[in-house]
Amino acid sequence: MARIAGVDIPKHKRGVIALTYIFGIGKSRAKDILEAAKVSEDTKVSDWSDDEIGRIREAVGTYTIEGELRSEVQLNIKRLMDIGCYRGIRHRAGLPLRGQRTKNNSRTRKGKRKTVANKKKATK
Repeated sequence: MARIAGVDIPKHKRGVIALTYIFGIGKSRAKDILEAAKVSEDTKVSDWSDDEIGRIREAVGTYTIEGELRSEVQLNIKRLMDIGCYRGIRHRAGLPLRGQRTKNNSRTRKGKRKTVANKKKATK
């Protein structure tokens, strides 16, 4: 199992797919990395040589990934919340940010349903 950027890459998968296990690397960026490292996209991770792994690590090092990227994203969200813009307020309230309706859906953002009891009728 190869270890790149502190992440264990699955050795039974193709290189392009295996690199996507790293936070901040998608398919297109994985292709760019393998192209820069001069490694075939279709080669399985178990078939990579130590020299190829070294070149891939070097190519991956040019990007902001994993912990550094996660902290950057969190700082951006915190900044939005601090300035009190619409997106920041929605983050604070745990509601969807991008114009989605909240009457019926958005359970993943709002959480488990909180049932509100009806008012009881007065007895005569």
